[in-house]
Amino acid sequence: MVGLALAGPLAFAQQGYPSKPIRLVVPFAPGGTTDIVARTVSDKLGAALGQTVVVENKAGGGGIVGAQELARSAPDGYTLGIATVSTTAANPAINPRTGYNPLTDFTPITNLAATPNIIAVHPGFPAKNYADFIALLKKSPGKYSYSSSGTGGIGHLQTELFKSLTGVFITHIPYRGAGPALNDTVAGQVPIMFDNLPSALPFVKEGKLVPIVVAAPQRLPMLPNVPTFKEVGLEPVNRMAYYGIVGPKGVPKDIVDKVYHAARQALADPAVKKRIEDTGSLVLGNTPEQFGEQIRAEYDVYKGVVARQNLRLE
Repeated sequence: MVGLALAGPLAFAQQGYPSKPIRLVVPFAPGGTTDIVARTVSDKLGAALGQTVVVENKAGGGGIVGAQELARSAPDGYTLGIATVSTTAANPAINPRTGYNPLTDFTPITNLAATPNIIAVHPGFPAKNYADFIALLKKSPGKYSYSSSGTGGIGHLQTELFKSLTGVFITHIPYRGAGPALNDTVAGQVPIMFDNLPSALPFVKEGKLVPIVVAAPQRLPMLPNVPTFKEVGLEPVNRMAYYGIVGPKGVPKDIVDKVYHAARQALADPAVKKRIEDTGSLVLGNTPEQFGEQIRAEYDVYKGVVARQNLRLE
């Protein structure tokens, strides 16, 4: 009888989900790709669920602060978050003190978008194409630095992998998100940046950043003269980012299913689809099971990178 008494209100609460606004935690500062994707889908996601979805930025630790908050939240569907390669693969692979297990402490719901990554430079940088870029870095080891969204993030680990494969040396300058890193790179404080394309692209279009090489399946229509990492012989670096919705561990299946179908509905909206695709990203909306497998596969890749390259936190 006690079990029935406890199960009743929970079942009722799940049935009536959602009955209040939902928090969508973005583990980085405003202005970066994670923030862009979250805000692009939040209104339509809320409309599909019948409640407001409030985007909250919780930056710090290369995404760890926001991911920790999400992992510790109640599994009632009212606190969700955006999972990235940085928070669920790269950072946990290099940092044993994240405070969460990316494979067991979250409930995967759906991957919203697959996003190209890019190395771009300030217009004042002496090299403007990949061949000149590599030649300059090899000629001047240690002279230049690069910015990223944070230590242990995808920008950091992919650039370190790039360095190990090419034999160049550039100094890492970590930030509390792609937004602040972009601001300083555009301002010329740091000459090079590894970023996700959606946040960097507006600056590329305005001539405030020069694209050098991209991680994408093929050359992008908006950057037809920029080679992929695969083209320049660096296929291991040619990995796209993901931006998906997850909850804390233990979110009930009916809530997961409801959010998943609402997200699919949001992604089908022409304005949302166009906004995401205009950044060079691919709209996905895969199943919770598929997203879980994707997280595990990416985590395994970066664990391997960290071990092979003997990477340590700076």
